[in-house]
Amino acid sequence: MVHPLLAGAASIEDVLDKLVDLEPVFLPVTEKREALMALARLSSRVEALQAKLIACAEDVADAEGHRDVAGWLAHRTHASGVAARRAQRLGVACDRRWQRLGGALLAGQVNVDQGHVIAGALDDLASAAALVEIGAEEWGHVLALAEAHLVEQAAHFGPRELRRLGERILEVVAPELAEQVEADQLADAERRARRRTSLRIQHLGDGTALIRARLPEAVALRLKTSLEAFTSPRRADGRCARDGETVPYERRMGEAFCSLLEALDPARLPLHGGDATTMMITMDLEALTTGLGTATLADGSRITAGEARRMACTANLVPAVLGTRSVPLDLGHTARLFTPAQRKALALRDRECRADGCSIPATWCEAHHLQPWLLGGRTDLANGVLLCSRHHHLVHDDRYLHDRLPNGDIRFARRS
Repeated sequence: MVHPLLAGAASIEDVLDKLVDLEPVFLPVTEKREALMALARLSSRVEALQAKLIACAEDVADAEGHRDVAGWLAHRTHASGVAARRAQRLGVACDRRWQRLGGALLAGQVNVDQGHVIAGALDDLASAAALVEIGAEEWGHVLALAEAHLVEQAAHFGPRELRRLGERILEVVAPELAEQVEADQLADAERRARRRTSLRIQHLGDGTALIRARLPEAVALRLKTSLEAFTSPRRADGRCARDGETVPYERRMGEAFCSLLEALDPARLPLHGGDATTMMITMDLEALTTGLGTATLADGSRITAGEARRMACTANLVPAVLGTRSVPLDLGHTARLFTPAQRKALALRDRECRADGCSIPATWCEAHHLQPWLLGGRTDLANGVLLCSRHHHLVHDDRYLHDRLPNGDIRFARRS
């Protein structure tokens, strides 16, 4: 005697054999619409039935030595293992915990995508039982109300909307518990985020380093907000127009990260061994005076002399100047920075980047010493000018010549 489940599956397959030979292209729009809806409902119900069967078919996997029935099914049908395990999770959830949801799936009242979202939301809510001080019976009633409400809302909302409803379901079925549970859940999430916080710097050997960080969401948002304060306005396509060139937003954010580090107030950072924010740079006297050549950082990394001179405008910098026999001539002193009051005065005077033709606003610019401070230039308004990050790099780039125009702007020209 053939089991009705197998007989029914064979009947469905016989009907499908007849349907696949039909040509639906000439169906009227109304009938195409009805057919699409009917097949979508049937497909979901078949998937729900399969998930129900998977939930009680562990003996099939055991019989052939597979780890679980999802692995067996993926192997035998050459289907995706991810899809099979997803179906297994839904079937087990409905079989053991959410029978009302399982019935709605089999009846076609809820589709499979909605079912996954609802089951996930209910499981998350069930895991919050330890956060509330009520009896098990009362908490079970809350879960039953939540399941009924989400199944009912599936008639009106898709998976994305149901996910949002599921996140706030306690406010609907037990508002007196919602605030307590949310506060405890957020506190747990914040503790987990702090434990998982990490940052790793990998030097790539090409003059760049790869920084990978995992941060709490609030910290990441704060960093993003700070970086965007250094970037010029973005276009709708996520790219920036800067001096006639189009620069991707990701590159602008990378440049903004560099600018943010240079804008940190060293006086407000922790000390380590006296001063953790001072950079020691070794360079030849000729490189210091001409801006040509290279300099060496404390960890052995090499940068151009022009970059070292640019950094002196915005960071604490101790140059160890070497003579012709590499004998230290001067260990210098911490670079003198423009004060906040001077920055405001420069912004009022210059209003924007003083590079010829550049319109980056003053709030995104850096203060530059016209006469380098390392060479005796004073940190005063007469010796200061605002330049955007790009032009501040160019003014210290030995590939470019620059000169001041009568109106005080700086014109750049690439060396021939």
